[in-house]
Amino acid sequence: MTVTIPHHIGPYPPGHAPSAERPLRLCARALEADTMLLAHRHDWGQVTLALSGVFRVRVPGSSWTVPPLRAIWIAPHVEHEVTVLEAATLCPLWVHAARAPFAGDECKVLSVSPLLRELVVALDHCAPGPREDLLAGLILDELAGAATRPIRVPLPRDKRLQALCERLITEPSNTLPLARWAPQVGASERTLARLFEQELGMSFGQWRQQVRLAHAAPLIARGMPMAQVAAELGYSSQSAFSAMFKKMYCSSPSEFFAA
Repeated sequence: MTVTIPHHIGPYPPGHAPSAERPLRLCARALEADTMLLAHRHDWGQVTLALSGVFRVRVPGSSWTVPPLRAIWIAPHVEHEVTVLEAATLCPLWVHAARAPFAGDECKVLSVSPLLRELVVALDHCAPGPREDLLAGLILDELAGAATRPIRVPLPRDKRLQALCERLITEPSNTLPLARWAPQVGASERTLARLFEQELGMSFGQWRQQVRLAHAAPLIARGMPMAQVAAELGYSSQSAFSAMFKKMYCSSPSEFFAA
């Protein structure tokens, strides 16, 4: 059963917003699978990482599935919704807008270095004072240099395309061709193909590959054998999955998801 946490209540204590004096605030929280934080926005930026577990972030027009050893940057004022896919210990870092490590309002999936992870853990156990200031400065510096990963799934506005995309997000192993989807969503194959290019900037096949990559991330992070990951995502073999992956990202899955 999904547990929703309304945005006007939130899972974090009041008075925890970052300020010019304390530009980085953290409140780690253990959340059960299927917990959902309804759509909301902040005056500050947010970097959310999971010390364990997997979560999904949605903003208007995009979705990201974030496994352990990854984090996501959400810029100030960007509306976002969070769903916990596997029981997780989430560590949201709230960043004062003046100290944002990235320009613009684009979300970014970040690699979490061992140093960054340990700094976050230390900050969670730190009282206000000079040590907190030092840790915050180091974390902000480490964030600015973090590698980014293209694990984004663009989402459509057209309702017919929405119905198709939602099905494939929940069923990534589905191999039905676009022609078979057309009568199910009330549009011709030609119309759907045009909508994918117009609204999502890619073909149906390319978009489905993005969805499968997003689902692969938590499976690989959990240590699932690559052959089983390929089967879970509807590929006929591990080599077929790896070939697709290398074509899109110029690296093997194990290299791409390496810590």
